Amino acid sequence: MPRLFGGGTVAKSEFKIVAVNMKRLPHPDNKHLEAAEGWLELGNYLEANEELEKITPQLRAHPFVLELRYKIYSAAERWEMALEVARGLKRILPENQWGYFYTAYALHELKRTQEAYDLAEAVIHKFPDHQMMHFNLACYACRLGKRKEALSFLEMAVDMKGGIDIRQLALDDADLL
Repeated sequence: MPRLFGGGTVAKSEFKIVAVNMKRLPHPDNKHLEAAEGWLELGNYLEANEELEKITPQLRAHPFVLELRYKIYSAAERWEMALEVARGLKRILPENQWGYFYTAYALHELKRTQEAYDLAEAVIHKFPDHQMMHFNLACYACRLGKRKEALSFLEMAVDMKGGIDIRQLALDDADLL
């Protein structure tokens, strides 16, 4: 299975979305966001979601809030909802790789792997150093029977500098069989 965050589970909820001049949430909303992160790290996505609901309604569309909401929905395997949030991130920050990555991942989890592949493949040139997007493209290609493309994307992911041991992920990934 392609990976969402390097390890496949929600271990540490670090924010991937970073944009120039993006403002942090004001107090007390920033504390609710931190609490939601903590709950998610503990594996309690229900409490994490409850904390996000305490954020001022006008600030719930902030990219940090949306990203964490995506992670909550993915942890809960609520892929339709995760997809909608990911698409929102993609619209808000079209130059950021994570909206595309999260959208493709949710599509794959919804058994819409061709759409996931098409999206990731269409934008990979914009984000040539995104190791996990290359890895997931390898998974999507393999699932679609495109073995040569899968190998090519996998080799690119392995050759990239990143904090992730792609070789180990590949050995453990059923999509690459």
